This record gives sequence, C-alpha cells and structure tokens, in this order.
Amino acid sequence: MEKDETSTLMTLKARRKRVLEPLVSHHQGRIFKIAGDSVLIEFNSAVRAVQCAIELQRNMAKANCELPEARHIVLRIGVNLGDVIVEGSELYGDGVNISARLEGIAEPGGVLVSGTAFDYIRNKVDASFEDLGTQKLKNISEPVRVYRVVGIPRVPVTAPEALIDKPSIAVLPFLNMSTDAEYGYFADGIAEDIITELSRFRSFCVIARNSSFVYKNRSVNVRDIGRELGVQYILEGSVRRARDRIRVTAQLVEAATGSVAPMKQA
Repeated sequence: MEKDETSTLMTLKARRKRVLEPLVSHHQGRIFKIAGDSVLIEFNSAVRAVQCAIELQRNMAKANCELPEARHIVLRIGVNLGDVIVEGSELYGDGVNISARLEGIAEPGGVLVSGTAFDYIRNKVDASFEDLGTQKLKNISEPVRVYRVVGIPRVPVTAPEALIDKPSIAVLPFLNMSTDAEYGYFADGIAEDIITELSRFRSFCVIARNSSFVYKNRSVNVRDIGRELGVQYILEGSVRRARDRIRVTAQLVEAATGSVAPMKQA
C-alpha cells in the first residue's frame, strides 16, 4: 500500500472511532456493516437518523479543518425510512437500496433524505430542507421524492488533474417543459443516453451521472456548477411536447464564461 493510502486509511479508522461511533451510539443507532469506506447504519427512529447524519457531517467538516486537503475525509449520506430484511449479517430490501442510491447522488459532505423519511421528520428536526423533486434512482422501480439538508458546510470539489489535460463536460438532467410527469423520465433518459455515448470517446472527460444529476430541479448558476465539478463545458437542455411531436432542445455552455455555443434542435 502506498504511503498516502496508508495515511488515509489510518485517518478514516480514527475518524470512525472518534466521530462516527460516538454519534451513532448517542442517537441509539447500530452500525450494521462496514465495507471499505462505506458504512450501513440502522436506526429505530428516522428523526434520530437524520439528526445523526447532520451532526456527523458537521463534525467531519470540523475535523477536516485540522488536516491538509489531501487527507480530508468527505462523506455523502442518504437517509431513507422503509422496511428491511435481516438475513444473518446482511440487510436487504428497498429500504436499504434507496438510501444507498441517495448516497450516490448526494453532494460531497451532503445529506439527502427520501420523501418517506421527510414526511415523518417534518418539523421534528432543527434543520432546513430543499425539495429536489422526484428523482429516478438506478434499479428503483418507482421515482423517489428527494430532499437536501440545507446549512451543512459545503465541500469544494477539486477537479482531478486528468481533467486539465483534455476537455471535460457535464451533462445536466434535461428539463421537462410539459405538464406530463412521464416526460420527466423521458428527459432523464435522454441525458443518461448522452452521458453513455459521450463516455465512449477518450478524447475528453465526461462527469458521471451521479455527480451531474445532483443538480436536478435546482436553480444553480452554470459557472458554479463548472467550478464544483471541475469541468470546462456543460450540456443542458429541455424536452417539450408540441401536439403530436416532441421537441428536444440542448445547448452547450462554456462554464467559465457562461456563453452558449449554437446547437441544432431535434
């Protein structure tokens, strides 16, 4: 193991011991499973789960201030309320799967809460929430309404060095301009297909769906998105139904200036 990897592992283990475990115990949770740098925690109360998640992110941010940026430990947290199946040392079910998918699309240092959990904790947790709308999560049959905890210190995302050597692009979720929610899934599918096709080209870097779809249903300046994701270009678009036709519009934006390159409509 390389020296920096050993140092990071030591920091991670120390952070679990000094920050994670005391908080989980305080909020009456149970660490069910640890796999690499991921942790599955079970709570008997959604309120306690969200409170623990918020305090954990704040305490992690404080601990990171004492270390050089290269040794920062940054978490993403997803919280869901649902039934689970216990089988030996494993925990199964959509209750677990949805929380894992939420973690995958959360911002670094952020906390995402499912609609079912939010309905239960509403007005019971001292925190503000931003409604991100319904999200289509990978391998989850029904769309899930998602809320983001507001007020947690944001973690700046440093662009990987590889992005400096070649053009980079992030494809944002396409906006559904129709009143039919079904076209929202169609719009998401278009953006996902574009990401997949662009990823075939090695001449430039394409940001993964989990990172770019964090901005779904959020009003964020493209310059901020470019800075947070470390990309040079952003592709955004919309889907609109006009009688018996579907119009898809897309535009390529230079993240640094916000200027739009002319593109064709389909």
